[in-house]
Formats: sequence, C-alpha cells, structure tokens
Amino acid sequence: VFTGKANCPYYAKAELLADYLQANLPDFRVHKITQHPDRWEQWLHDICETNGWEHRQSPIIWRELLDRGGKGLLLGGVNDFVEYAQRYYGITSMMLSEEMLDIAEENLQAYIEIEKEEEEIKSLIKPLQIWITSASGPTCYQLIPLLANGEVFGMTTEISIHLLDSDQFKEVLCGIVMEAEDMAFPLLHSISAHTEIDEAFIQADIIIVLDDVLLNREVQSTGNYIREVSDICQVYAPLIEKNAKSEVKVISSGKTFVNLKAMMIMTYGPSIKTENVIAVATSWESAAKAMLARKLNMNAAGVKDVIVWGNITGCKYVDLSHAKLYGYDCAIWGPANFPHPVLNMIYDSEWIRSEFLSAESSLNSRVSHCVGMLPAHAVATVLRYWYHGSPPGEIVSVGVFTEGQFCVPHGIVFSMPVRFQNGNWKVIAELEISEATQEVLGRLAHELIQEKLIALREIKEMHPYGSDEV
Repeated sequence: VFTGKANCPYYAKAELLADYLQANLPDFRVHKITQHPDRWEQWLHDICETNGWEHRQSPIIWRELLDRGGKGLLLGGVNDFVEYAQRYYGITSMMLSEEMLDIAEENLQAYIEIEKEEEEIKSLIKPLQIWITSASGPTCYQLIPLLANGEVFGMTTEISIHLLDSDQFKEVLCGIVMEAEDMAFPLLHSISAHTEIDEAFIQADIIIVLDDVLLNREVQSTGNYIREVSDICQVYAPLIEKNAKSEVKVISSGKTFVNLKAMMIMTYGPSIKTENVIAVATSWESAAKAMLARKLNMNAAGVKDVIVWGNITGCKYVDLSHAKLYGYDCAIWGPANFPHPVLNMIYDSEWIRSEFLSAESSLNSRVSHCVGMLPAHAVATVLRYWYHGSPPGEIVSVGVFTEGQFCVPHGIVFSMPVRFQNGNWKVIAELEISEATQEVLGRLAHELIQEKLIALREIKEMHPYGSDEV
C-alpha cells in the first residue's frame, strides 16, 4: 500500500517502482492512496495512531496480506521500499531528481482534476432532505425502512433522513442511525441524529411531525394539552420558515391533536403554504377497511373509498356511504372492476353502529393501541400519493385547511376526501353527501373551532400587545 502527498517527488519515485514490480511480478499487487497536501499531515497522524506506527514523512508504505487479515507490516518511506525491492526482487529505481519533480507535479494536477470531477458528480446528486421530529419513537423506527426502500419516492431518488429529538434521547437516535446504516439501503444517501433545536429543518424538503402529548384527563384539562401542542408548534414553525425550503411539505401525524398541530404550524408560520401542510388520516382508513374485510371475509385491498371526516384524533366520522368492495364473492357477479356498495353488503346495521362507529368501538381501540407500524405505513402511503398520485378514481382522507368545502367553516384543518395528482392534492368538492352527513360535519367542525379558539386565546395571552396582528 503506497500513500503520499500528491505533489511529493519521493511518492512519485516509489509509485513508479511499484508499478514496474506489479507489471513484472505475478503475485505483486499495489494499492495507492493519494492525499491532497493540505490533508496529508492529519491523514498520516490518524493512520499511524490507528496502527501504532511511527512515521513522519511522505510517502508511507506498508505491506498487507489481504487474504489473511491482520494489521499491515510497515516498511517505511521511499528509501526503505527501494532497499526492499532490491533485496527481494533484484530491482531498483534509477529515477533522476528532475524526473521525480516533473511526475510529482503531474500527480498533483491529476489529483486536483479527479477531485474536481468527483465533486461535480456529487453536486448532481441532490437527495430529498427529510426531517422527522420525536424520532426516538416507534413510528419513526418503522418509517425509516419504508422511506428508504424506494417505493415512496421512486427507485432513482436518493434521500437524506434527519432525526430530531431532545438531548435525553440522543443515545436512542444514534442507535437508530447505526442500524439504518448497517441495513445499507441503496437510496439512503445519509442519516443523522440531531438534538440541537437551532439546527432543525435545514434545507428540508419534507418534515414529518410525530410529536404527541401524554393524555391524562384526570390530571390536566384539554386547555393545558392544547397549550402544550401550541408551544411545540411555536418552536417548530419559525424554524421551518427560517431553515426549510420554500416548498417544504409538512405532515402532521401521531395519536393526539393531529389537526391542531397542522393548524398551529400554519398559524405560527404564516409564510408556510397552507396547501403544503396536511394531517394524516390514513391509519383510520386502513383500520376501517381491514375491519370491514374481516366482517365480510374478504381481502382488505378490495375495500375502497372509506372517508374519514373531521378531527382525526378527536371526534371523527368514518363514512361508509361511498365505500365500495371490489372482488367480493357474493350472489351478484361482475367484471374485476365492478364495485359493490359496502352498505348493500352489510345487513347488520347494529354492528355498524356499535362495533364500527361508536366511541368505544373496536376500530377506536385498534388504532389507539397501535405500536408504530400502522401510523408509519400511513405516513409513507400519503407521501407516495403526494409525489406520484393516488390510485385513479380512489378517495383518500386527509386533514387540510378548509376553504368552505362541504359547508365546513373556513380556516380550520378538517379531514375530508381528496385526490392526489401531479404533486398536489385537491378536495373532491363535487362528492354528494346526505343531509344527515352534513349535520354530522357541522358538529365535528364545532369541536375543531373550539380547539382553535383555545389555542388562539393562548397566543393572545402570550402576546398581549400584538394580539391584533396574531
């Protein structure tokens, strides 16, 4: 192994002698490591410290038995190598000093050009910058492989993942980083851990907010929890405005106050585009489809167009009036794309009321007790739709900023049916809903308006002189 400064004439002499030996001896192999003159001293210090060697000049040459492992055997500098070659192989170098200097100059120029080419190639690789908050939790742990395997953003898009959490979870974050690196995902350009909040969201393309509050209604009031959520978003939103890219996509997920988190990020970050902030309802959609599939003894993939309205992690309405079944084996047959309305196939209306829609239903229990796989899949699914479009004709439920659709009051984050296409989403405003559903939406909107009012009251108390502006 030959290592030296790119402009070192003695390295040039050793290198040419080594090339001659490799060309003329059947079992002699050479590995060269050329270093920039500015980086040479530090590199030499590090390699010597690692191997317990004493060497101070360029080049440094050692011998390795690559097929046997173990530490390399230090030969020394150029004079040691010339002596070694003459003793063992009867070959020496007759290179003149002038030749050595010319070749050293050529080596340096070639090294600079190669380094420049490598930097240009690296500059062409622009991985998506993804930041995940509360990254020590199980949802993030399950999410990383889904993001890095190429199915979400495409098999040609590299990603860099940044894990953000408080300092007390630094060891956990470092463990996740190490494990992700060991999995050697081909599209994972880099993964890093961050505990300094000022560093958050630098050059972010995507931000996934997983922060939750621990609910215990007997100890704290709803207002206290809303204040907690508001405090988190008050920190995040200005940093997103300051550090993230202008078109950054923000996804709010978790088990508590998902709609409110999205709303408060928009409130505290007025320059963040409202169409780029959404709350994920896919966990409820997926769980509802699976529950219907078990009831009907069919594959859950055949259940489509279940709609989740309202406050995703609060009072919501899982609407089956547009839900359809594909590939369902029943008395009525049709082609593969022939849909059966769900409500025509489930005759047990009591089951729908008690087991499916009630506050104490199995559906609520399943989603609220999920460990991390389901919400991770939900986030990955929504991101895939956002970047590549949702399946043609299918309905997806997402919490978005309202603009009066379905008579829902303007200015809250409300889960409703959308379609993703060409990197954007659009509310399916032409969808027909019954008077009964409209009544339910009014009640759901009321809860979200109350949450927003409580949060805004907190802001006014914190900024009494700037409350009008807020």
